[in-house]
Amino acid sequence: MNVNSTDLASQKPLESPAKVPAHQHVYERVRKLILFGDLAPGQAVTIQGLAETLDAGMTPVREALRRLIAEGALVHQGNRRVSVPVLDLEGVNELEFMRKTLEAELAQRATSRMSETVLNELAQVDDALNHAIDRGDIGEYLTQNYRFHTIVNTCAEAPILAATVDRLWLMFGPSLRVVCGRFGTSNLPDKHADLLAAFREGDAAKAAQAMAEDVSQGMVQIRASL
Repeated sequence: MNVNSTDLASQKPLESPAKVPAHQHVYERVRKLILFGDLAPGQAVTIQGLAETLDAGMTPVREALRRLIAEGALVHQGNRRVSVPVLDLEGVNELEFMRKTLEAELAQRATSRMSETVLNELAQVDDALNHAIDRGDIGEYLTQNYRFHTIVNTCAEAPILAATVDRLWLMFGPSLRVVCGRFGTSNLPDKHADLLAAFREGDAAKAAQAMAEDVSQGMVQIRASL
């Protein structure tokens, strides 16, 4: 039986998806440790210690830390140590201004792009967030809160703004974990219901205002913890 080149091509195995580089994998893992406050503000860690904790090589750990230092999520302490920056009052004020400006703009842009599917996803995430508050589950609260905001930011279809906001979250995330640890989750502000209502109404101005208020309330708590 003759087999032509087309037949052979059809029998070629599918290419496997590209493997994630080791430094990228390590970067994402360390980033989560910072974002959700598993590395506390001021806590110093060594490159070797992180490599052992993550069961990773020294080279990918160094590369991941270099990226996170460039993003302002870590500071170099010397002697192969890095730490999460400790926010001061001026830093909190700057972060609040930038978050209110950028996240309100993203919420406004997201309003006209919000589909029923995304709205339902946001509602489910907010339900999970509220359950976490009821249980006093700080880790789950932080995870679902970040997820909620990320969905909104992605829906805005403004990748430069969204990427900038994502870097800002790395700078205040550890402090938010401290706030939750000190005061619990039962009294945490929640403007998500107002935001969801604004999205359903298609009211961009109201959505921007709800997001700005949500940001402000969270940053007020961080400021108070100082």
